[in-house]
Amino acid sequence: MIPDSLRSELQARINQAVTPREAAVDILKSLQAHYGWLPDEAVEEAAVLLGLTPLQVDELATFYEMLYRRPVGSRVIHVCDSISCWAMGGESLMDHIAGHLGIKAGETTADGIFTLLPCCCLGNCGEAPTLMIGDTIHGRLTAERATEILERERIDAAGTGSIQA
Repeated sequence: MIPDSLRSELQARINQAVTPREAAVDILKSLQAHYGWLPDEAVEEAAVLLGLTPLQVDELATFYEMLYRRPVGSRVIHVCDSISCWAMGGESLMDHIAGHLGIKAGETTADGIFTLLPCCCLGNCGEAPTLMIGDTIHGRLTAERATEILERERIDAAGTGSIQA
């Protein structure tokens, strides 16, 4: 159950939209920030707020790869696997990160900090290979630089003690 203050904020955003559907992704992102992912409860809450069916909301939530319908770590790593990043070593970057973290793509580390996901495009082709953690894009990556970024993120995650997907 979401707090009344969040419900009011979301309803205000919906009321400002031309149609409730226009606000759907924004509402889902806010609910994901609240829960850390989009459990069934969040999908049902969004459906009620938006005047849609839970199935319609779930269709949206499963279409967008940065909306998570299963639990994720506090730091979600999106590794771009577009043709530009692939040509510049994106596949070996993904393999390096997976090996460093001891997980496969799609998995979360045992400590719950990192989830590693491929991403179809991060729009940073001129800086390939690229990854994104949270809202921060990192380009022109080497294995060494990726490891440094991951270690900084691990320290930051331990310092905050919070899950922010």
